[in-house]
Amino acid sequence: MTRLLSSSAPRPPRPSPQAAPPAPSAPQTQSAPAPAAAPAPAPAAGPEQIGKPDPDKALAAKVHDALRGSLGSLADGIDVTASGGTVTLWGTVPEAAKRHVAVRAATGVAGVKSVKDNMAIVAGS
Repeated sequence: MTRLLSSSAPRPPRPSPQAAPPAPSAPQTQSAPAPAAAPAPAPAAGPEQIGKPDPDKALAAKVHDALRGSLGSLADGIDVTASGGTVTLWGTVPEAAKRHVAVRAATGVAGVKSVKDNMAIVAGS
């Protein structure tokens, strides 16, 4: 005679005798998806655009380097944009004196015609 020992592991539930499998549905007809539109071609680069750096980006980078030289890590809180020699400073500085240092540093960069100060003074910035 064989004796069955019960195990401590739970057994998976048995399917209910009332549950019937779902009835198969009528076959669905599928239409092919519409073809995706081809992407628009990129504008052709003229000879004046190939290999030429953007002078506004270059000027903004020079100004940011000057800010880093004058303000150290505080320059990381200042963004610089440039357009036609006009430089705009955006961001935060902890005090008015640092704001003036930033404007003077930007003004001293070759190619800068004017500086717009859009910085905010925020203590602890």
